[in-house]
Amino acid sequence: MSWRITVFLLFLVGISYSQSLYFPPTFGAWETTDPEELGWCEDELNGLQEFLDERDTKSFIVLKEGRIVLEWYYDGFTQDSIWYWASAGKSLTATLVGIAQEEGLLSIDDPTSDYLGTGWTQLSPEQESQITIRHQLTMTTGLNDIAVDVDCTDPACLTYLAEPGTRWAYHNAPYTLLGAVIEAASGQTLNQFFNTRVGNRIGALGAYISLNYNRVFFSRTRDMARFGLMILGNGQWGVNSILGDQSYLTAMTTPSQDLNPAYGYLWWLNGQESFQQPRLQFNFEGSIIPTAPDDMFAGLGKNDQKVYVVPSQDLVVVRLGNDAGEGLLALSDFDSLLWQKIEALACVTSTTDIPSEKTLRVAPNPVRGQMQLQTDGLIESLQLIAITGQNWPLPAQNSVDVSNFPPGLYWLETKLVGAQPIITKVILN
Repeated sequence: MSWRITVFLLFLVGISYSQSLYFPPTFGAWETTDPEELGWCEDELNGLQEFLDERDTKSFIVLKEGRIVLEWYYDGFTQDSIWYWASAGKSLTATLVGIAQEEGLLSIDDPTSDYLGTGWTQLSPEQESQITIRHQLTMTTGLNDIAVDVDCTDPACLTYLAEPGTRWAYHNAPYTLLGAVIEAASGQTLNQFFNTRVGNRIGALGAYISLNYNRVFFSRTRDMARFGLMILGNGQWGVNSILGDQSYLTAMTTPSQDLNPAYGYLWWLNGQESFQQPRLQFNFEGSIIPTAPDDMFAGLGKNDQKVYVVPSQDLVVVRLGNDAGEGLLALSDFDSLLWQKIEALACVTSTTDIPSEKTLRVAPNPVRGQMQLQTDGLIESLQLIAITGQNWPLPAQNSVDVSNFPPGLYWLETKLVGAQPIITKVILN
């Protein structure tokens, strides 16, 4: 089969897939699906709704094949309320970069200095010329993220640590500068580019707002759901192509490098063999969210702003609100608990079909001297991890002496018998 026929068939598959989805109009009612039609149980739905309320949620939407199945708002929040995406907005920026490349405005293999000019970092001209847009998309610029303000985009804050492509680090500043790259390449502001290429075409309102060094996207909850649906539709919105470059879209939502397989182009990927946490130079075994479908990918933001996309189930899930987990930058214990409850929505006839939920609480936290672990499972192993990635095995018991460790922020990896590892933020005094 020739490459032309192969590409044409892949194009038809993408169009057919997107046409199987429902895309809501810009104005007017958004079609819904009754949870009963999906075999979801009332008791489980009530439990999920209460769980979200307890975890300080503002809004929650589930789309099935594009139609709204669940849409809940809390504490006076409404359909028209505006909220921030935090780092979940990285997924939108990655999409805009793909559109800019598709239009021939840039190539992700171009040096970033082609668009920001020389001297956008403190590196030598030769070192700086090695950093490409691809490195910004994959969090592999090699710029120093240790003991510095990771949000600072001033050249004085951007210093050399490693050769580009050799080190994965969740570094906000190089990501933020992608907005300036898009502006230089397109001749438009980032918001103009978003509105003309995406927002106006899928009926999504929103804007990037500068907060100190960061550019944070704000929108209504349904706007975030529209974006997730467009990505679920392989870059299509009905018959309209928003991001038609399927090779870029595939690369965006599959492992982009070997250092952190759970990271694409600014999207988090489930179902990989290992992953890294922000601020840690350490690989954890297993999926980022073991209770979620393996093919799920997600935009994950601080304080648990979430947009999850599950192609195998035609699902888009959006959660906005305040911190619902451990106060981490992207992943938290909230992800696994939420997906455990989503996966349990389907009615079951036997309790053996219901996965057991293991919980862990560190008390007190911050810890001084003796660390107490409260859990409903049997501890198999414990490991304390510093933000530098250095790790120490601990005794597998509920009370552990940590008085010999220097004060600071750590992560505790707890493996319980018959359960996936639990990662908890711990502060030692």
